[in-house]
Amino acid sequence: MTYRAHIKAVLLLGLPLVGSHLAQMAIGVTDTVMIGLYDVTSLAALGLASSFFFMFFVFGAGLGNAVMPMVAEASASGDDVRVRRVTRMGLWASLAYTLAVQPVFFYSESVLIFLGQQPEVAALAQEYLAIAGVGLIPALLVVTLKSYLSAIERTTVVLVATIAAALLNGVMNYMLIFGNWGAPELGIRGAAIASVVNQFLPLFILMAYAAIKQRNHALFVRFWKIDTEALWEVTRLGVPIGITIIAEVGLFTAASIMVGWFGAIELAAHVVVLQIASVTFMVHLGLSGVATIRAGRAIGEKDEDRLRKGGIVALSMSFVFSVLTVILFVFWPDPLVDLFLAEDEPAREAVIDIARALMVLAALFQLTDGMQAIGIGLLRGVQDTRVPMILAGTGYWLIGVPISYVLSQHMGYGPSGVWMGLVVGLSVVAVMLNIRFWNRKWVA
Repeated sequence: MTYRAHIKAVLLLGLPLVGSHLAQMAIGVTDTVMIGLYDVTSLAALGLASSFFFMFFVFGAGLGNAVMPMVAEASASGDDVRVRRVTRMGLWASLAYTLAVQPVFFYSESVLIFLGQQPEVAALAQEYLAIAGVGLIPALLVVTLKSYLSAIERTTVVLVATIAAALLNGVMNYMLIFGNWGAPELGIRGAAIASVVNQFLPLFILMAYAAIKQRNHALFVRFWKIDTEALWEVTRLGVPIGITIIAEVGLFTAASIMVGWFGAIELAAHVVVLQIASVTFMVHLGLSGVATIRAGRAIGEKDEDRLRKGGIVALSMSFVFSVLTVILFVFWPDPLVDLFLAEDEPAREAVIDIARALMVLAALFQLTDGMQAIGIGLLRGVQDTRVPMILAGTGYWLIGVPISYVLSQHMGYGPSGVWMGLVVGLSVVAVMLNIRFWNRKWVA
């Protein structure tokens, strides 16, 4: 394939994936904006609760994400039986995990207080998590089905399902957080109820599509029958993926905890900037998914040239988008931050002042954040997950977190010091992952 053909293929596959990630992110943004308009203390609590929930979500998502490269390779080689086996066992593994971790959400207040968070914020966070934790069950089943459908290049339905969930979430948030249309005013609990309901909608849509449109794979025929070999393969590949993701997410969770030590206003500013940076990262995450799929298909076709050209195109497109977001963050931070705060919020100016400085630092890691996302996507595509897990753990936790702690707590940089550590940790991991992919031959 020529580079032009690779670019076209990446866009055709990637735009729906990027759109679905942005739609998924819109759910979190909607929660943050509406809770921010409701109350700053609730906003700080939502930030903590979301980070807590996300830690468990992303680890379990590793099991569903493992399905993507395996299905891509099997589909490219024409093995429909293997497509069915690994997808079905991906659903099994995800369901088992979600049921096992449910009790954790009911004791989150004690954990957050132990980590040094303010009691009022921790109590509100548990109110949210006690309800929202149920949504983990459909959420991880959706991850597996999205991976399956994306790997066979059925990304449009993924986009439609995610947009439907985002729209439903917005409507329910407006109704339940503020008590509109005759509903009770539930505040942060209303956001939690909305999040649970909107997780089930895409699950039903994707299950129906798979059952009706992909009958050749027969995913739900004799679904109860265990396949120990395929279950082990999914677990073997998925657990390192989950640990790798949680290492990165844990970096940001640790950052939220360290910023929380300075107070609710600093934490609210951190939550807003992190939310903005997360929105732009969804584009890189979509491109990372495309890199995984196309790398997996190249492995299935045993085409090293296609693998490398596809990697170059994905990395280049990520770089171009990163440059655009750097310009946006540096020169127009205030309009972005304004979206998350009510005009009559007493702490508004204090939050904006802190967030403005953090936006500059968020701009600094845009390039390396995209670079690490593509690097890890390519490595997953060739089903190399254990070494990236070690590299991520080293860069994020042995380098990034200690630097954040020292700069913020002992050198007087405050919340900005936390973000400086994020920049360093992400940069180190990005370089190491790409060195590993580009210095090896993956097709025998």
